[in-house]
Amino acid sequence: MAREKRAAYAEEEYWGRPIPGWGDPRPRILVVGLAPAAHGANRTGRIFTGDRSGDWLFASLHRVGLATIPTSTHADDGQRLHGTRLTAAVRCAPPQNKPTPPERDRCAPWMDAEWALLAPYVEVVVALGAFGWSAALATLARAGEPVPRPRPRFGHGAEVVLGERTLLGCYHPSQQNTFTGRLTEPMLDEVLGRATALARMAP
Repeated sequence: MAREKRAAYAEEEYWGRPIPGWGDPRPRILVVGLAPAAHGANRTGRIFTGDRSGDWLFASLHRVGLATIPTSTHADDGQRLHGTRLTAAVRCAPPQNKPTPPERDRCAPWMDAEWALLAPYVEVVVALGAFGWSAALATLARAGEPVPRPRPRFGHGAEVVLGERTLLGCYHPSQQNTFTGRLTEPMLDEVLGRATALARMAP
């Protein structure tokens, strides 16, 4: 994907490698996305950075007090997250930006390793989209967290208490959702604001 550059980025050197999680190393809120965008994180090297989805997400994080600035354009832009970390179920940019369950399963060990480092601190997990919801539940179940059976269904605003943690569902801020109005700024702010309240973090 990094070799098939958009004309607007033709002169840029793409990251073109797996994208790690990013943010506070001891987060109280963990946001789980799908995968790096081909010309977003795959280009910039930072998750949710340099694409429309990231524009929506970081603007909302800033509005609820979890991000230092409302934009995330490149890895050296001064952005910083407060008590929050972003990660993705799939670590490399998939074809057509559509990750598959097999790709998710191949990346699962990286999710598990990251969760093992973060688990002592995380109080709220925000899953973006049904894919992120499924990956988050699978990761928590493998770690021995109290995930009920059958597993809870995804929905925007869904809230599930898992022992001492809470899982929140949110529509993914993809262009398909934001352009059609399925996800609006107040809807995204409401979920992230709820996460902030549950994690007892002042806005």
